[in-house]
Amino acid sequence: MGDALGSDLISDLPQSIIESILVRLPIRDAVRTSILSSKWRYKWASITQLVFDEKCVDTCSDRDVVEKTVVKFITRFLFLHQGPIHKFQITISYLQSCPEIDQWILFLSRNDIKELVLELGEGEFLRIPSCLFKCKKLCHLELFRCELDPPPSFKGFLCLRSLNLHQVLISPEAIEALISNCPLLESLSLSYFDSLALSIRAPNLKYLYLEGEFRDICLEDTPQLVEISVAMYMTDDIAEHFEQSADCNFVKFLGGVPNLERLVGHIYFTKKILCGYQGPTIKSDTVYLYINTTFDVYFRFQCVFYIFVCACNMVNGQILFLILLCLFYEVFEHRQ
Repeated sequence: MGDALGSDLISDLPQSIIESILVRLPIRDAVRTSILSSKWRYKWASITQLVFDEKCVDTCSDRDVVEKTVVKFITRFLFLHQGPIHKFQITISYLQSCPEIDQWILFLSRNDIKELVLELGEGEFLRIPSCLFKCKKLCHLELFRCELDPPPSFKGFLCLRSLNLHQVLISPEAIEALISNCPLLESLSLSYFDSLALSIRAPNLKYLYLEGEFRDICLEDTPQLVEISVAMYMTDDIAEHFEQSADCNFVKFLGGVPNLERLVGHIYFTKKILCGYQGPTIKSDTVYLYINTTFDVYFRFQCVFYIFVCACNMVNGQILFLILLCLFYEVFEHRQ
């Protein structure tokens, strides 16, 4: 009985179970387990999932002091880390672009990184170093307020399945090349892009989320798409472009998505789809459409009527149930 009480059952657990425990702790608390015993001194140093948030260091009123403390904490953590790093995430609003981040990404590129999330605070955009494009095993990439410039030698992320870019500075040619050179890409999210004319070629893409000032959107090779969400904002020149161009229509946008199951449209996306005259061919038995607009009652019902006509023109040899959830409750409330 005495031996049973004195044994350290947790320390004798397999390393995989110990790591499963540590990754569920805030990373600051994971490091603090080093004081438990000599066996635990460097247990934290081999965890493969690193998430640094605003709780990883003590905060104070002096933002510069906190930022320097965070940079020092992350740098020292990576210096002492042993083994591969599969996930690296920074979501810290008071952390700005700094030279140390380049060194962190270089370190990650040599440690089999699979998931990378960088979300820094307001301020200067972070210029992503070229070493990021050497992360051959990257499966998930999420960047906020960054400047992205793939080198000419970059041939794509062959393992990437999820790409989220928010307020990222990148040329139209580079973003199209990046998407088309990720053959396994299944989920794509682009937000806060300005005046972008985008052609998407992604044969395995299933989920597409777009938000911003898009001049045009063309789905050229996306046969597996099942869900699309689009929130479009319009400047005066983009609105004029839509009115004058006969090519900006519902047919062009949805012509390459035969398996579509869910379409969510916000704000000015409804004006884009009203620029066409015929509906696309969709093979799915059921398509859920959610059109969320801030326009007047007449325009809302115009959207509903137009999409209903499109549904009648869809040819697939089966009965198509087109469910239009166009915020009718708001319409009736407005009328009251």
